[in-house]
Amino acid sequence: MYLPSFNLEGKLAVVTGSTKGIGRAIALAYAEAGANVILISRTETELLRVKSEIEAYGRKAYTICSDVKDYSYIIEQVDFIIGQTPIDIWVNNAGMNIRSEALDVTEDEWDRIVDINMKSSFFLAQAAAKRMKNYKQGKIINISSVGGHVALPTGVVYAMTKSALIQMTKNLAMECGKYGINVNAIGPWYFPTSLTEKLLEDKQYVSDILSRTPLNRLGKLEELAGTAVFLGSEASNYITGQTIFVDGGMTIYGF
Repeated sequence: MYLPSFNLEGKLAVVTGSTKGIGRAIALAYAEAGANVILISRTETELLRVKSEIEAYGRKAYTICSDVKDYSYIIEQVDFIIGQTPIDIWVNNAGMNIRSEALDVTEDEWDRIVDINMKSSFFLAQAAAKRMKNYKQGKIINISSVGGHVALPTGVVYAMTKSALIQMTKNLAMECGKYGINVNAIGPWYFPTSLTEKLLEDKQYVSDILSRTPLNRLGKLEELAGTAVFLGSEASNYITGQTIFVDGGMTIYGF
């Protein structure tokens, strides 16, 4: 058979930051493709809303209400919910940004962004890999950014953390490959999310974005979710250590 399977029937996926924007789109796409999903977010009401959306696909959904900075609690809750059941897909999506210019960044801003975007992503990926190692299979997907690959105005600490995720993906792929674990990343450009909402209200800013995007439009969340399904499925079994930029061609030449 030469057509690989994109079906996630019976798989279990974990998605952080899964109630809004990219995380929600990925969680729903996984459910549509057949997976059960553990949702992680800070807001109980939003978790319950997305849980019901996933259950509408006939899939199981579990919720963990927590900030990803409390990764030890998240790991404990995952163990409590599923016991020794294997995790097939782990998506590190939760992230934040504070758009300060480099000369204005404070130590508090630095700590908050690094803790959410980088530190928690590493230790959650580590926990996922430890579990996956026991089953000799699994897919870890880190949500990076175009900003981790090219220089963009403001958001220097955010960009540093997203660049770190790209390198972390490579190193984890190298170390985890012998256990049958694939580790990849996705680098989005501009999609309609809570992180980009205010920026996309600025018509001049949007015009500048589109002038540097060969497809000349913003992305749609379902176009990003498809890449996450691919990387979580058997279709990507021989891909690891890579970052796929879902960017309308922007990284062809940078900002």
